Amino acid sequence: MKKRKAFTLIEMTIVLFIISLLILVMIPNLNSQRNRANTIHGSAMVNVVQTQVDAYQDEFGNENVTLEKLEENKYLSKKQIQKVNEEKITIENNNVKQG
Repeated sequence: MKKRKAFTLIEMTIVLFIISLLILVMIPNLNSQRNRANTIHGSAMVNVVQTQVDAYQDEFGNENVTLEKLEENKYLSKKQIQKVNEEKITIENNNVKQG
């Protein structure tokens, strides 16, 4: 009989076990990275809206700024307004806060 070169069942089991361990280590890390990215995105949106509030005030004076006024005057796009609403960002006394 000729000897065939192949993986044994034990070798395949060990490889699958190692791959499973690596996946178990990676999954929690992926979730924490996703949460971190969402947090960074939320604070970036707050900065964008605050910048647009300041720009609006520079043009129209110190009147009370709302999201509707920013959208009307093209300071924020509809897509940005949707993201602002998803992130629960509000404007109170011309200061932007994430709620």
